[in-house]
Amino acid sequence: MLTVAEALDRAHMLCDAATKAGADAADALYYCNAATSVSMRLGALEDVERSEGQDIALRAFVGQRSASVSTADMDPGELAKLVDRCVAMAREAPEDPYAGLAPDELLFRGRVPDLDLDDGSEADPQALRAAALEAEEAARAVAGVTNSEGGTASHSRTRIALVTSHGFAGGYGASGHSLSASVIAGEGATMQRDYGWHSAHHLSDLEAALAIGTRAGTRAVARLNPGKAPVGKVPVLFDPRVSSSMISHLLGAIGGPAIARGTSFLLGKEEAQLFDSGIVIRDEPHRARGLRSRAFDGEGLPTAARDIIAGGRLTGWLLDTASARQLGLTPTGHASRGGGASGVAVSNVHLAAGGVTPAALMADVTEGVYVTELIGQGVNPVTGDYSRGASGFAIRGGQLAEPIAEFTVAGNLIDMFAALVPADDLEYRHGTNAPTIRIDGMTVASS
Repeated sequence: MLTVAEALDRAHMLCDAATKAGADAADALYYCNAATSVSMRLGALEDVERSEGQDIALRAFVGQRSASVSTADMDPGELAKLVDRCVAMAREAPEDPYAGLAPDELLFRGRVPDLDLDDGSEADPQALRAAALEAEEAARAVAGVTNSEGGTASHSRTRIALVTSHGFAGGYGASGHSLSASVIAGEGATMQRDYGWHSAHHLSDLEAALAIGTRAGTRAVARLNPGKAPVGKVPVLFDPRVSSSMISHLLGAIGGPAIARGTSFLLGKEEAQLFDSGIVIRDEPHRARGLRSRAFDGEGLPTAARDIIAGGRLTGWLLDTASARQLGLTPTGHASRGGGASGVAVSNVHLAAGGVTPAALMADVTEGVYVTELIGQGVNPVTGDYSRGASGFAIRGGQLAEPIAEFTVAGNLIDMFAALVPADDLEYRHGTNAPTIRIDGMTVASS
């Protein structure tokens, strides 16, 4: 694994070599991840994995033509061959009127701020083994748990560096810690599985193994002997484990590439009142220790906090440079990069908490469902039609009742957004976070 400084040197070298070889512009992206993972099952060591992978990708532009080539070989001689190959490919590529680097005047300037993403830790296999064992033992200690899929603890380290030929250079490193447990309750055909999981950049922010394991066991036992869901148009509540998926569907629909292609169900709704006027969905890329925090995007543009939804209304599309040019707009600092062309991505996104507890949110529900797991990918991004398999609990008389399984929840995302009501239990545990939400008028059917 290269240091950030070494990675920046390699990326500078590639960009300089590309322009000397005839490219009009170029950028180079370095990414490396090293991870150690230890798994325990039924109290015994099951697996130890160590992986390390690095990749550097060069993107070269010749006029309105471009090509991308990547390699894991950091040898200077091999990198020189990569440059020649990439520029030659770019000369033969079809013209794209929207191709090119981000506008020079919009580039990130100055020193990359420290967002506290790296705690300086190194992988300790013995500590990982102890944490995985503790999580699994806590889960197995819950009455009703009959078997285990194991406990897993991992440590990772990531480094990213981006250089462009027109003046941007930036990089950073991050550490990662995660812990999970997955267990089974019941016997034979009545068995139910569930899990507990958490991840953080800093080990000190990671949830305790006892809490993760106990939650996994409690969840699995609570799912035993599921019945049938109430059917028809009933109120549906989504647990925080799955409620953030509603944000993901929104983000996919407002991404510049989808808008430019005309494949979004939100086309033409820039001025529409999508949500209740109290709804706010916010992107916060500079949150200290945030799982997706970043100071610059995949094209070297600065990131900034933004209310994606404010007062229930959309504040604009999420744009990389190519989709912005196609739409005649300005890129928004949401570009993401892999080995080739850019796409769009957000950072730490959350749906702001509402003003009532989850208990109060369901208090007037005579009959409804509380969803804890969603199954399948039944969402049409063009029409917004939504239909997904689910499991969870029945709501009867304003309270959670028996577990239920093998049912579907269906509707249209436009109607679902308009009916969405959040509870007050927002927690920042993932890259995308949402509290418990309630949506009335969805159709529930038995699978």
